Amino acid sequence: MGKTLKFEEPIVKLREKIVELEEFTANNSVDLSDEIGTLKVRLKNLEEEIYENMEPWDRVQVARHPERPTTIDYINMLFEDFMQLHGDRAYGDDAAIVGGIASFESVPITVIGHQRGKDTKENVKRNFGMPHPEGYRKALRLMKQAEKFGRPIICFIDTKGAFPGKAAEERGQSEAIARNLVEMAGLTVPVISIVIGEGGSGGALALGVANHIHMLEHSTYSVISPEGAATILWKDSSLAKQAAEAMKITAPHLKEMGIIDDIIPEVRGGAHRDSKAQAISIGNAIRTSLDELGTLDGKGLVDHRYDKFRCIGVFSE
Repeated sequence: MGKTLKFEEPIVKLREKIVELEEFTANNSVDLSDEIGTLKVRLKNLEEEIYENMEPWDRVQVARHPERPTTIDYINMLFEDFMQLHGDRAYGDDAAIVGGIASFESVPITVIGHQRGKDTKENVKRNFGMPHPEGYRKALRLMKQAEKFGRPIICFIDTKGAFPGKAAEERGQSEAIARNLVEMAGLTVPVISIVIGEGGSGGALALGVANHIHMLEHSTYSVISPEGAATILWKDSSLAKQAAEAMKITAPHLKEMGIIDDIIPEVRGGAHRDSKAQAISIGNAIRTSLDELGTLDGKGLVDHRYDKFRCIGVFSE
């Protein structure tokens, strides 16, 4: 089952009790089928009650789950003939961002995404999914290549944020992010971004200036982490739960505010419970977006993107 999140503990304990009774029944001449059936009904009701009423902080924990599928996982499940491309042609390669060319249902595309690790060794290699400037410059290089050859761009967002270290600042972190924002705004091919885990700050937005922005149901998208916001507002990172509620960082809140376009439902308990089923849902969203955006020409795509972001924050009394 993997790591158990705190809010899931009642569900896990009930599952363990069911397994215990099933094993006892199998090993002894005792019929406990009625008791097991009652517990399974109770488990189903408990799962519905907990998973359908998750608080923002619960969703943050699911978005950070170490077993949650990553960009490479989805690439392997969704696309054919993926060829990974490396380097920014200026400094080096950044393992925190992966990208290349592939095909989606016979349509040539460019796919780019943040990549974190699933264990300590890989997290060190990937810098915990926090890119340096060369990562964003690699992403931009691949986007401009996609524009040259008329390929739609699909971005997977999953990062706590851009790496804030001294080396990253020396190599122009803020400039690299800013340039991505400007260049993405003017791309003449369809751009689809999908938040699959954490979408943190400018590090996420550097892959998020898209015609369509989708979010997995339990992912987050925010200007800062709940812990960071709590530290700034209340000088106490332990108040992250309250910050998560106040910041409106979950998919339902962002959909309501018009910041994202669609919410992709997750399998019960989170994408890590059934990554293949989750990939199918993501594929359906990509297909729908490509069909809709495919009716627009280059200027129409730029205007569509401009209008989308121009309307964010507009309200009437």
